[in-house]
Amino acid sequence: MIEQLTAETFKEKVFDYENQKDWNYEGDKPCIIDFYADWCQPCKMVAPVLEELAGEYEGKLDIYKVDTESEKELAGIFGIQSIPSLLFVPREGKPQMAQGALPKETFEKAFKEVLDIEK
Repeated sequence: MIEQLTAETFKEKVFDYENQKDWNYEGDKPCIIDFYADWCQPCKMVAPVLEELAGEYEGKLDIYKVDTESEKELAGIFGIQSIPSLLFVPREGKPQMAQGALPKETFEKAFKEVLDIEK
């Protein structure tokens, strides 16, 4: 299941950027965060791919979406300049950002290499 995040839920589930300087992931499994906007065509291409992956990786990965139009503060904190921007967040270590409408195979490769998970 894909969950929509607001600044408040982001601080609870991913990272409390107001109270912590150093990256400290709050989740119990790796996640990916899709920074998108409703008007963005490439974002619309990514959405069904993420839905498919959410089913295939259920229980191993959390998938979140952040609407850059309604969550401008979050988009600003992560320096989102173009969308879609996808933040891959491993359990340990630093997150990595990717941009553009990625094909499913690229997501799967990143899940394995960055997030250390497989189907």
